[in-house]
Order: sequence, then structure tokens, then C-alpha cells
Amino acid sequence: MKSLHDSHFDTVDVVSSRLADVDYICTRELATAVYLAFNLEKPILVEGPAGVGKTELAKSMATILDVPLIRLQCYEGLDESKALYEWKYGKQLLYTQLLKDKLAEMMQGAVGLAASIERLHSHDDLFFSEHFLEPRPLYQALHQERGCVLLIDEIDKSDPEFEAFLLEVLSDFQVSVPEIGTIVAKVKPLVFLTSNNTREMSDALKRRCLHLHIPFPEARVERTILERRVPGLSQTLNRELVAFVQAVRAIDLKKQPSVSETIDWAKTLLLLNAEHLSLDLVRDTLNVFLKFEQDIASATEQLPALLAQARKDAELPLSSHHASHA
Repeated sequence: MKSLHDSHFDTVDVVSSRLADVDYICTRELATAVYLAFNLEKPILVEGPAGVGKTELAKSMATILDVPLIRLQCYEGLDESKALYEWKYGKQLLYTQLLKDKLAEMMQGAVGLAASIERLHSHDDLFFSEHFLEPRPLYQALHQERGCVLLIDEIDKSDPEFEAFLLEVLSDFQVSVPEIGTIVAKVKPLVFLTSNNTREMSDALKRRCLHLHIPFPEARVERTILERRVPGLSQTLNRELVAFVQAVRAIDLKKQPSVSETIDWAKTLLLLNAEHLSLDLVRDTLNVFLKFEQDIASATEQLPALLAQARKDAELPLSSHHASHA
């Protein structure tokens, strides 16, 4: 059975090419980080604003490696039991009721409370075995026969205490279950941790990870992404649309439009049979890629200037833009 580490990424260019095969357009920096993480078997901490492709990177690598993607969504209050395992107390209780007669037979001959407890202790491991354990994402990741891609999404939303718990997993790819013992990964997973920078990660966590920052893409790369994701879009509208989004990102907004929202806007314009951007068309569809009323109001106020800037930038030759990543 082929495992995750039977795959080979001999060069950074191979990583870049394989990602492009699944429509993930990346920079040299990103491909290098993934190449190192895979071959050094180290987790990779991917930071950057929302919607630039952090989660999509993990999904793409799972597709390329043909292994499961196991996702742990972080949030405030997330603890070990939600991330690793929980005991199925209801099932334990049900089995206790079903085996009541058997338990009575087992206790025959036990004289006194101490002897009865001792007799029970000799069998309690049966009710704290993997049969009664509810596996959560971290536990599932360690048990994958062929390995997996483990996505620990939005780690910055978790508490520092949970971050400390993760250190054991990321250091040795093993965890301790008091009732069962130490569980070691069958195959080390490829681990991605994503962060939107809502809080600073600890030095201890950063030491265990490679670091990658994904910014918003520059125009040339964003045009390439639209070519892959919205193939029916004309080259003219593609250039004009991307130039407008880039101009909007330069103004003061509560939330800058993400790449996924650029794609949504492109699909919207395609559905409306648009050939060029116009004031009315843009005004009517701003809510597709701007999600706050104050951002829509700011963009609407500056709409003529933004559209003029976009038309000017869209006429620039492709060579004038530098590569980046989505």
C-alpha cells in the first residue's frame, strides 16, 4: 500500500508543477517551503490574510499525494478532548447494562467491598480501550495507515494552552493517552498550520515549524488564477477586473477582497455577460467582493477614480508585473 512518503518531490520545480496541475498557482518561495516541509518532515506554519489560499494549499497537497485531508478547525476554548479523543460514556454505560448478568457472575466469590473493587479493577481496562474511544482529528491523523495531510486551521484562534498541547504532537508525532499509553504515528503526516495573525504564535511553536507568509497576489498571478478558475472570462475583462480589485485593496478597508472573492466576482460578471467594467456594473456588484457596508460605501465614493486607475493599469504589459501567489 503506497504511503505519503512513497511520493517524491526531487526539486522545488516539481512541487510547483504538481501544484499547477491541480490549479494552485504558487511562487518559488511557496514551492520551496512545501518542498522542505515534505522532505524534512517538518510542519509548516502558513500565515497571511484570509482568502489568499492557505487552506487551499493543504487541500491541494492532499490531492497530489492521494492521502486523506484531516482538518482540525481551531476556536477559542478548543481543548485536548475535542482535538484528540473522547470516551464514549454512553456506550460504556450501555454495555454495563447489557452485561449486568455477566458482571454479577464475575463478582461471585468476592467477599467485602475491597475484594469487589479489586475484582472490578482487573476488568476496567476493557471499558477504556480503543473500542470505547471517539477519535478526533489529531488521533485520526496518527492512525492513518498511508499517512495524511493534517490541517490545523486558524491556530491563532485557539488558546495558548492548546497551542502548548500541540507541541508534543508536532515534536514527536505522538500523544499520550493515560488509559491506553503512548500512540505513535503510523506514518508521519504532512502538517499545515494556518494563521490569520489575530494573535502572535509562541516561539516554541514557531521553532518546530517552517514559516511561510502568503500575501495577496500581484496582478499577473491573480490573472493566471482567473484563467484557471474562470476559463470563460475574456482576457480583456480579466485584466480590467484584476486591476480594479488591486486598486480597491490599496484603499482603507475593514476587509480587503480575497482571491476567492475575486473569483466570485469574475463568475458574476461572466454570468451577466459583461465585456467591460462600467460604473453601473461595478456599483451593482460591489457586494460580491466587499462584505462590509462601510467598505462598499468607501469604494462607491471613490468609484470613478478606482475605475480610471484600473483601466490605466489594465493597459500595462504583462512584463511590468512581478510574480506572487494566491
